[in-house]
Amino acid sequence: MLFKQQALLRQKLFVLGSLAIGSLLYLVARVGSLDRLQPLCPIDGRFGPRGQEEIPLRALQFKRGLLHEFRKGNATKEQIRLHNLVQQLPKAIIIGVRKGGTRALLEMLNLHPAVVKASQEIHFFDNDENYARGIEWYRKKMPFSYPHQITIEKSPAYFITEEVPERIYKMNSSIKLLIIVREPTTRAISDYTQVLEGKERKNKTYYKFEKLAIDPNTCEVNTKYKAVRTSIYTKHLERWLKYFPIEQFHIVDGDRLITEPLPELQLVEKFLNLPPRISQYNLYFNATRGFYCLRFNIVFNKCLAGSKGRIHPEVDTSVITKLRKFFHPFNQKFYQITGRTFNWP
Repeated sequence: MLFKQQALLRQKLFVLGSLAIGSLLYLVARVGSLDRLQPLCPIDGRFGPRGQEEIPLRALQFKRGLLHEFRKGNATKEQIRLHNLVQQLPKAIIIGVRKGGTRALLEMLNLHPAVVKASQEIHFFDNDENYARGIEWYRKKMPFSYPHQITIEKSPAYFITEEVPERIYKMNSSIKLLIIVREPTTRAISDYTQVLEGKERKNKTYYKFEKLAIDPNTCEVNTKYKAVRTSIYTKHLERWLKYFPIEQFHIVDGDRLITEPLPELQLVEKFLNLPPRISQYNLYFNATRGFYCLRFNIVFNKCLAGSKGRIHPEVDTSVITKLRKFFHPFNQKFYQITGRTFNWP
């Protein structure tokens, strides 16, 4: 009798447990369904008067389903028309700098429901062959989006390539330009580290950073070394200012984006005239990876690629001191032009 009662109890517990798991799975699915069935959120500012212009929220199912099919080219023209989706030229571009945090910035801005990112670097304005293909080729490289969303792309080579400012100006003279910078010496070493890793993967040897950054004949900083030249931010910015007023640029602190991303993202939201939508909920620190990861909703999280956050090689302290002394006057001028001061040595 006791055995039968225990068996009956176990059976009841199993049924109850199954019901609980089923209910939980239903709730998860229901959250996704509600997200899909309630795809509107108001966007004010540049997107029209409050209450009159609305854009769809990014739902996980939609983002990973329908838009994925569009990107693969599997959608019909009728599907595109019915969903009112378009491929727009970017209203903002992250133009640089290399190893400043351009990928992290792009992925974090993609948390905003009014932002749609181009997944790959297009290299339209800095590549003569691509540029010769024309503006429609460039447009077709953009992701599908709703009319009132902002498309953003990033190509760090834009910042240092001489022809790019004029080419972008001809496309859109009022475009918003984002520059993300890090402490110049740190950025130069990070630049070197990425190239070094590429050489090592191919079993090739490479010079030490000190030998590249310092001219062996003069013992002065080697300004012919690309990693050094890229870190002279003011020289490149001055070329851009021949075409665009400083008000069309926003400078992002790449060092702060690593340690305290939310305030930097809120400044970008303001610059782009976007309503505040990115919150601390969307950003969580991953202790294993050593930097912040992204949370889109309760089921979809994303961390940057493992190649981010490479460990830098040790560099002779005298070389670091020499580089910091070299960059100092350029940094001061950069602060003066941009109106933003950093605690760089």
